[in-house]
Amino acid sequence: MERKARITRNTSETKITLELNLDGSGQGKIRTGIGFFDHMLNSFARHGFFDLTLEVEGDLEVDTHHTVEDVGIVLGQAIAQAVGDKKGIARYGFQILPMDESLVLCALDLCGRPCLGFAMEFDRERVGAFETEMVREFFYAVSYGAMMNLHIRRMAGDNCHHLIEAAFKAFARALDQAVGYDSRLTGVLSTKGSL
Repeated sequence: MERKARITRNTSETKITLELNLDGSGQGKIRTGIGFFDHMLNSFARHGFFDLTLEVEGDLEVDTHHTVEDVGIVLGQAIAQAVGDKKGIARYGFQILPMDESLVLCALDLCGRPCLGFAMEFDRERVGAFETEMVREFFYAVSYGAMMNLHIRRMAGDNCHHLIEAAFKAFARALDQAVGYDSRLTGVLSTKGSL
């Protein structure tokens, strides 16, 4: 049975419709109005083998902040909804991902307790029309929307495009691992009995 979610979120700043299938084949149909962000979200879908459909109308005449942050919130909520009761899943995921000179670590825990550890620095203000400071805001919003513990750390590299893309791909691979089923589990992976 495929694990899917559909979320609609409308505010005075953004209008978002997102559909996520955790058991997809890596198909992305994404339109946020921010070219580089679309590229990153398509990479997330492809490398995590998630099907992701996303339509956004945001106040880009202001800047990219509301659009990127709100997409993070909605994606996080969709992950939480699609993963369901978490019975039988690995819960933890990690990836150290290289992209040319860049190397990024991502580790996460679908524990039900939101937290972001983010250790990446960028020496450029933008990549295309995308403000680099929004990388942290996006992952912060995802971690709280999904109620996950999420750590992303730059280990090497200086090209901002490569670093950001490595972060999105590492997150995709780590999440794919965390939502994967472990045949040894009959309930949730917790000594408390619930997540």
